[in-house]
Amino acid sequence: MSAAKSPEPRPSVLEIAAYIPGRAKGGSAGKQHKLSSNENPLGPSPEAREAFLSAAQSLERYPDGSATDLREAIASAYGLKADRIICGNGSDEILAMIANAYLREGDEAVFTEHAFLVYRIVTLAAGATPVVVKETDLTVDVDAILAAVTDKTRIVFLANPNNPTGSYTSINEVRRLRDSLPAGVLLVIDAAYAEYVQKNDYEAGIELVATRNDTIMTRTFSKIYGLAALRLGWAYAPEAVINTLHRVRGPFNVNAAALAAGVAALKDRAHTDRSIAHNARWLPELRERIAALGFPVAPSVGNFVLIDFSAVPGGDAGAADEFLSARGVILRRVSAYGLPQMLRMTVGDDESNEATIAALRAYRDTLNNG
Repeated sequence: MSAAKSPEPRPSVLEIAAYIPGRAKGGSAGKQHKLSSNENPLGPSPEAREAFLSAAQSLERYPDGSATDLREAIASAYGLKADRIICGNGSDEILAMIANAYLREGDEAVFTEHAFLVYRIVTLAAGATPVVVKETDLTVDVDAILAAVTDKTRIVFLANPNNPTGSYTSINEVRRLRDSLPAGVLLVIDAAYAEYVQKNDYEAGIELVATRNDTIMTRTFSKIYGLAALRLGWAYAPEAVINTLHRVRGPFNVNAAALAAGVAALKDRAHTDRSIAHNARWLPELRERIAALGFPVAPSVGNFVLIDFSAVPGGDAGAADEFLSARGVILRRVSAYGLPQMLRMTVGDDESNEATIAALRAYRDTLNNG
């Protein structure tokens, strides 16, 4: 009797390389400095922690499936219409909902070569074809994106700022991209790191979404609000798009603790301001001090820096990663993003940042003494 045939998944699913997050632990038995996942070193607002603990008193109750209080809090904080906001189990879930609702077999989704890996994953999971576009000096090239658009293009994913490069696209360039895309092509602006950007020519996408029917902006509570463990994201989109996404959104897709913590986090503006100030102080200092060691650092507007090890004779990102990890400094390998000779470092607290600089100096010294 022959063995039963195994069920076959959609062929494009087998093309997906499973997402591998940054490591949480290194090889050191001492203190660990986890700077691999772009987490907020100040943690969440104390008010968000309290809201999370309070939610434990009602674990037998389903959460509000419409996320009403959170949507209204987001609307109040950002000056938006609550009925044009949808919440998700992280912005990753919303990206998957978008792909599920708007892509089918034979369609194409366009994004740049060093963009967030999830764009490729959700595109293939929907049975569509990823179209990867070259960047220029680790920065989005709008003309290259437009040149890649065909009559099969249904979605353009734009990470702004981009992870892991740290670069951003000015609002004028984003508008030019949107105005030049064919009618019916959905522009998805992933603005996960928007709160960190301090550039006069940057805008997260709110204005564009408000005036068009073909653009979505996604955001997250995992970064500036320090709620990564709760997986909470949201999107601002035209009414028709919101209605479509609700059709594929799972019931009760955001848990009650996340909803409560999100509302509290938005109210604690002082904590958000402290997080922004800490990042603004350390971002240029890290770039300057690491570059002084001989390792070029790409310009970044996020809460992380991208360190190039290929410029130093004998330098190697893999070897550097092992060297740093053995000393309790955990950075992020970005080979999966097409950057095999670079490591991404999250802006940590003062102690972690100093520990990383010291470990990089020690690694540089081993190269010089070799």
